[in-house]
Amino acid sequence: MKSLLTLLSALLLVFAFPDFERWWIAWIALVPFFWVIYKVKDFKWQALFFGWIWGTLFFFGSCWWLTYALIHYGGIPAVLAYLFIFLGAVFVGFFKAIFAFFLAFLLSKYGVRAVLVAPFLWVSIEFLRFQVTGNNWNAIAYSQAFVPYIASLASVGGIWLVGFLVVLVNSSLVLMLLVFFEKKTLDFMGIVALAFVIFVFFGLLFRSQIENKGELAAKLIVLQPNVPMSGLDYYLWEELKGKHIKKAEDALSALYLEEEIPRVVIFPESPMNFSYGRDESLRKLFGEFTRQNRVSLLFNSAEPNPEVGNFFNSAVMIDERGQKVGQYDKIFLVPFGEYAPVPSFLQDVVPTIVGNFAFGKEFDLFSIGRAKAGVMICFESHFPNLSRQYAIQGADFLIELTNDGYLGRTPVLRQHLANAVFRAVETSRPVVRATNVGITAFITEEGFVLDEAEPYTEAVRIWKVRKNDTKPTFYVKYGDWLAFLSLILSFFFLVFGKYGFGGFKR
Repeated sequence: MKSLLTLLSALLLVFAFPDFERWWIAWIALVPFFWVIYKVKDFKWQALFFGWIWGTLFFFGSCWWLTYALIHYGGIPAVLAYLFIFLGAVFVGFFKAIFAFFLAFLLSKYGVRAVLVAPFLWVSIEFLRFQVTGNNWNAIAYSQAFVPYIASLASVGGIWLVGFLVVLVNSSLVLMLLVFFEKKTLDFMGIVALAFVIFVFFGLLFRSQIENKGELAAKLIVLQPNVPMSGLDYYLWEELKGKHIKKAEDALSALYLEEEIPRVVIFPESPMNFSYGRDESLRKLFGEFTRQNRVSLLFNSAEPNPEVGNFFNSAVMIDERGQKVGQYDKIFLVPFGEYAPVPSFLQDVVPTIVGNFAFGKEFDLFSIGRAKAGVMICFESHFPNLSRQYAIQGADFLIELTNDGYLGRTPVLRQHLANAVFRAVETSRPVVRATNVGITAFITEEGFVLDEAEPYTEAVRIWKVRKNDTKPTFYVKYGDWLAFLSLILSFFFLVFGKYGFGGFKR
C-alpha cells in the first residue's frame, strides 16, 4: 500500500505540469506521499527509500523528453537514452529522499504538528538542489505558471514562495486528515500554527497588483522562423537567411503609417548559427537591412572568444546605421548541449549537442528604443538571479531568445515557457519571447501569456513595449530570502529535535 501511495503521489504531481497542465492537482498531490512518510516516521530509512522512489518517478515522468535530443541528435540508441535519463532521475530523486528522511525524523520527534514544517524543509531541499546541480527544472512552483494570480506571488518570494504555499496546503490537508481519521489531537500550539497558515495563504492571495504605465518605448517585430533542425546545407542556409529578411520587411511595411517610435526586429536562437563577427557577407546583409528599413536588429550569434579561440553563444544588436551597438555573451550554458561539465582533459572526448562554448561573465543590457532590456538565451530563463540582476541594473523588460527544436514536440515547449512566466512576475518586467519553433509569446508583468504563436509554424508578432515605472518588487530587492529563511528554520528544528525542544516535543 505504501508503494502504491508513493507511486500515486508522484504521478499526480506529473499531471500538474505541462503537457497535462492540471495545475490544481499540485495542491493535493503530496498528500499520499506525506501520509506514507508519517506511517514510517519511526523507520527513517524506509522514509528515505520511499522518498527516493517518489523523486525518481516524478523527475523521470516529467522530464522524459530529454531523451529526444540524445536519440535524434546525439545518435544514442533509444534504450540507452532512456536509461541515461532514468539514471539522472535517480540522482536528482535523491534530494526528495533527503526530504522524506528529515520529515520522518521531525514527525518522530514533534508529532503530527511537524507536518507544518514540511514547506520549509521542501523549499530548503529544492534550493539545495538548485545550488548543487545548477538546475531546478520543474520545481513544484512551476506547476502554477499558467495561473497568473497564483504565479504573481513570486514577485514577493520567487518560486520559493509559490512552492511553499503549495506544500503548505498539502501539509495542512494531511494534518486535518490525521486529526479526523487517526484521532490525533491538535493542541493549542498546533491550532495557532494552522490558523497562521490559513491567514498567510489568503493574505497573500488578496494582495494588490502592480501596473506599469510607463511611456511607450519601442515597437518589436519578432520572428518565429521554424528553421529545420537538420539538413541545413549552404543553399538552404542562404534561402532561409533571405527569408528572415523578407518576413521582417513584410511586417515593417505595414507599420509606416503608425506612430513614429523606434522599431526593433528580433530573430530567435536557431540552427542558422549566425556568426556576425566572422561572416563579412552577413554583416553586409544585416547592415543594409537595418539602414534601408531604419530599424535595429537583435539576433543570436556565435561570436569569437579571442582569449581561448572558441566561441560565445551571444546576442548581438546592430542599430539603424548598421553598426554593432551591443553584445551579451550567454552566462548559463546548457550542460552536454553547449559545454561538457567534465575536467578539461576530457572535454574533447565527451560529446555535446551543439558545441563547446565559452562562458559569458557580464550582465549586459541593450538599448531597445527608449528602453533598456536584458536578454536571456535559451534555458537562461530558468535562472532567476539573471533576470533579477537585469532588473536591479534598470532593465525595463526582458527578452528571451531560444530554440527548443532539439527536443521535438514534447512537453518542454510549455515547461520552458513556464520558466519565463516566473521571471516576468518575479521582476515585474514583461518578457518578450522569441523562439525558433515555439512558443513565441508576450508575457506581461502579471504573468499573463499573450499572443502565443502555434508551435512548429512560421509566425511574426508585433508588440509594443514601455519603459518601466514601477517600484522594484520585494523579490528583486531581497532575492531568495524565503529559501534562506527555510534553511535556517529547517536546521533549527532538526538540531533541536535531536535533543528535545521544550513544549514542542512530541
